[in-house]
Amino acid sequence: MQPLARASSRRTFLQAAGAAVALAPALLASGAFVASTHAQEPAPVGPDEALRRLLEGNQRFVDGQFQHDNRSEARRREVAAGQRPFATVLACADSRVAPELVFDAGLGELFVVRVAGNITGPGIIGSIEYAVGVLGTPLVLVLGHSACGAVEAAIQAVNNGAQFSGDIATLVASIGPAVALARSEPGDQLENVTRANARLVAGQVATEADLVRLVSQGTLRVVAGYYDLQSGRVTMLS
Repeated sequence: MQPLARASSRRTFLQAAGAAVALAPALLASGAFVASTHAQEPAPVGPDEALRRLLEGNQRFVDGQFQHDNRSEARRREVAAGQRPFATVLACADSRVAPELVFDAGLGELFVVRVAGNITGPGIIGSIEYAVGVLGTPLVLVLGHSACGAVEAAIQAVNNGAQFSGDIATLVASIGPAVALARSEPGDQLENVTRANARLVAGQVATEADLVRLVSQGTLRVVAGYYDLQSGRVTMLS
């Protein structure tokens, strides 16, 4: 694809995505989304309660004491008609980081967006806006993790001039600001940059135009966390 054609296609996609997000509340109010989003209606929770549920689930995961039976056939049938997740998690695509397992959650409980390096982008932000604006999740958690390959690549790019082909270069560049931010911190650079990246991304999400009002009203919280692959524990960063 030629650069001009690619830019035109991207503009078309973003315009369509923006129109869909803008139209979602009206469709929801008209009942168009009722069958797909409201058939399964747990008791509503606020941001603090949602975070508490996540951390309690993570403690069960760490202890190996799994509680929920929300992966059963009955649960599958229940949520087939609609979803009402209590939290949104933006996590890395790393195969060792599965939010539904890390937080001992079942079908229909978490709206999960995954991309290497847990970075932002139009499709990612649009997905989060849908989860918040249409599905009503009151909490967004940006979850970084130990031994993140995407973060390691960004460190190599900044420190040693390593170069990457294709869109991997764009992904790595997105994490570059976190490398600079954590440069003077003592301790393990990879861990420091990973934590800084999660905080930066959480800040970017919280200041998105369609989310900042909800954050200011206190009906939405956007937080950052760090998942340790060895212990299984999630530590809150904000």
